[in-house]
Amino acid sequence: MLYIGLISGTSADAIDTALVEITDQIHLLDTLAVPYPEQLQQNIRTAFRLPYISEELFRRLDREIGTCFAEATLALLKKASLKAEKITAIGSHGQTLRHEPNAEPPFSLQAGSGRIIADHTTVTTVCDFRRADLEAGGQGAPLAPALHNALFRHPKLDRGIVNLGGIANITILPADPNKAIVGYDTGPANTLLDSWIRQHRAQPFDRDGAWAESGAVNEALLEQLLADPYFALPPPKSTGFEYFNLRWLEDQIKRVEGEVPPADVQATLLALTVRSVRDAIPNVQEVYVCGGGVHNRYLMAQLAAELEPISVATSDLLGLDPDWVEATTFAWLAHRRLLDLPGNLPSVTGAREAVLLGDIFHPN
Repeated sequence: MLYIGLISGTSADAIDTALVEITDQIHLLDTLAVPYPEQLQQNIRTAFRLPYISEELFRRLDREIGTCFAEATLALLKKASLKAEKITAIGSHGQTLRHEPNAEPPFSLQAGSGRIIADHTTVTTVCDFRRADLEAGGQGAPLAPALHNALFRHPKLDRGIVNLGGIANITILPADPNKAIVGYDTGPANTLLDSWIRQHRAQPFDRDGAWAESGAVNEALLEQLLADPYFALPPPKSTGFEYFNLRWLEDQIKRVEGEVPPADVQATLLALTVRSVRDAIPNVQEVYVCGGGVHNRYLMAQLAAELEPISVATSDLLGLDPDWVEATTFAWLAHRRLLDLPGNLPSVTGAREAVLLGDIFHPN
């Protein structure tokens, strides 16, 4: 059975598409990253910064992003020389515009119309994966720990899985099958690093962490950042760009005496990611890292140094490319939904029970 997983993260630079074969095992067959059109990317990033997203704006972005997700799917099918009828279903996370699990009522907005994707691709599409967990009292995130459990759990070793996306999150997989899996968002990762270098150097990201490495960690600023209440909250918890953004960062910088050079801020942000991940990892034997942050050489080196003597490697060693774990997750969650199997882990999200995740759209 072939599935396609789709997601775009907080960087909002491209749509990740993954072709996945699911039998009694999960095999990643092909992938493609499709950049957003420049104007749409700017519109998404503008929406990130708004204090309120109107229904009109959401509907417009939902349609435009859904169309881009459909076109990205068709591009992947062309690359893989496959016809649409060979695909059982698409699992689309969409583009998160706002995630407010602690609001009254809680909500999470993912744009990218499942109806448009299904109709344009002629493939059954599952989307809006977070809503059911939220309605069951959960955070609606993170959802990848369920796949981590299915793929990466070891019968003798306690493992930690770290995803360095826009937001960093962890999954703790105990060897003891009677112990609950723990997973939550630890705080910012690429989202602040990318935003800061984009603002000060007009670069989309800090290649290899070179700019951060050129600076010095400002300990006063680091302690100020770590004093934010989010880091002390017990799990379950999740967060996003609507909280950890440049407004938040600039407010924290103002509370520190003296001027902090931009390169030192970048170095301190990287240290914030490393420290907050380190503080979340219990006594495990192995840590495997996935997400875009694996390409930040300096970040990976600092993380390995902080976690020593725990071994640190990427999910490549577990058989899944670290760039494609999240897209694979949503292909797998679509598979679960079509089988009427729960997709969430209540021990991770805090939901009252395991529930079916996602709305199903059959093509017209």
